[in-house]
Amino acid sequence: MDINPLKEAGADPALLDGWLDRAELARQLALSVDTLQRWETRRVGPPCVRVGRKVFYRKEAVRDWLKEQEARKTGQHKAVAGRR
Repeated sequence: MDINPLKEAGADPALLDGWLDRAELARQLALSVDTLQRWETRRVGPPCVRVGRKVFYRKEAVRDWLKEQEARKTGQHKAVAGRR
């Protein structure tokens, strides 16, 4: 379920299609909002965009970031296995 804060303000709801706010991404990844905030500060999480006080994540960018994490983890296992 996408959250669209502009819908309540009478703005075009399609404007944020494909974007998630921080609370929704935290829910979908089973993380706390605080974790996503820390990741943003440390620049280790998925890329985000700030609009005023709101933070948004593009769904496709989050998917790409997840794939990068998977590839990085897989590469680490191969490197460790190659040391034996």
